[in-house]
Amino acid sequence: MVSAFRFSATVVVILWLQSPPPPSESAVDEVFAAYAKAGTPGCVVGVVRDSRLIFARGYGFANIEHDIPLTPKSVLDIGSTSKQFTAASILLLEQQGKLSINDDVRKFVPELPAYGPTVTILHLLNHTSGIRDYLTLMSVAGVNFDGVTTDDDALRIITRQKALNFPPGSEHLYSNSGYFLLSVIVKRASGKSLRQFAQEQIFAPLDMRETHFHDDHTLIVPRRASAYAPGPEGSFVIDMSGFEQTGDGAVYTTVEDLAKWDRNFYEPKVGGQALVDGLLRSGVLNDGKTIPYAAGLMNGTHKGLPAVSHGGSWAGYRAELIRFPEQRFSVICLCNRGDGNPGAKARQVADLYLASEMTSAAPAPKPQTPPAAQKPATPPPPALTAADLGRLAGTYYSEELDTIARLTIENDRLFYNGPGGPPRPLEPSARDRFSSGPLQLEITRSGSGDVDGFLLNAGRIRGLRFTRR
Repeated sequence: MVSAFRFSATVVVILWLQSPPPPSESAVDEVFAAYAKAGTPGCVVGVVRDSRLIFARGYGFANIEHDIPLTPKSVLDIGSTSKQFTAASILLLEQQGKLSINDDVRKFVPELPAYGPTVTILHLLNHTSGIRDYLTLMSVAGVNFDGVTTDDDALRIITRQKALNFPPGSEHLYSNSGYFLLSVIVKRASGKSLRQFAQEQIFAPLDMRETHFHDDHTLIVPRRASAYAPGPEGSFVIDMSGFEQTGDGAVYTTVEDLAKWDRNFYEPKVGGQALVDGLLRSGVLNDGKTIPYAAGLMNGTHKGLPAVSHGGSWAGYRAELIRFPEQRFSVICLCNRGDGNPGAKARQVADLYLASEMTSAAPAPKPQTPPAAQKPATPPPPALTAADLGRLAGTYYSEELDTIARLTIENDRLFYNGPGGPPRPLEPSARDRFSSGPLQLEITRSGSGDVDGFLLNAGRIRGLRFTRR
């Protein structure tokens, strides 16, 4: 008995030496120190190891007006981190035989134009569909993001688009339209809203009692944290949205509930291993290239360790869930401030716990380009005369947005005047090409050389046609 005890004790000592003690709580507190003060919104962090929530704490306030602090039970909107639940719903429906991820999207959404090449459900899951991002389209159309929009509003603007950004499967470009359309497909394939389906098939079985897809802006949510954006001179202003469409976002949850979801990746109670594998399967482009994006999740690495993650951003809410599968370790960070940067902070927390397993080698220096092979200098932008600018000024109409924009001249400069926003100065970059931040305009001309319109590019939308009136 004595020798057995000694052997057991030796094993315990060896295991203790192999597993470094966790960092002190004060080390995690330091990461969020700037938020731990009165009158400041902040973040809630949860640390999960071996499917147990080993650390959970709130920093800052869920509601500044009523001095309500953030806690692990605070409910926050996780923005695009929601996409994995939409993807899981689609994969569950496939398991139930109600759809195939290789189905043509128009099988369920016949309102979409026939673009030529088939857009499949898998293209939507991987962000390889080429369908223009509806949030960017709404922004260009002047929609007020503080207001209320519905499924019908989102579907209407998507189905008005006459072209894709690129042929399906040829590129990867993040598009919220794809995941909103997945919510429509869930409803039409199952007969239930995404909120109802996910509640019955995911959230209830995993005992995620504080989690739901928020599809009604009038719904009262107990312990909901308000969202804020930085204001002048260190102050904060309320930054909330009444959008009701789901799929691309709109999950309200807590760090405690997300820890239960995290456990399902190791002990898959919902969907089995097939669901986990489907969520983690990276997309493949038409040319055979594998992309990091899977189904609502991003495969990657952090300091040498494989990591699976997805961030979220909506109104003043920010979120991050990063999982290190080989270490069975995850960090959840949910913020109610637009400058919260939970992606960086979640990784800082992970660094504290996994430092001994991480590498921090500097990237290899880029090879120097020989002088003879250097690219020629970019030519200076063309000089435009007042007459040149005058020929561009006018009113332009987009049938795809059902809205107008104007090009105007002020102090010998060209300005883009879109709906719902201030005039934006346009800088020439080449003949008939202008830009203002992410906004790019390409002037088009008729066969006679007269200006007949322009094509607008803005990040997640390309080639949006405006015709001169």
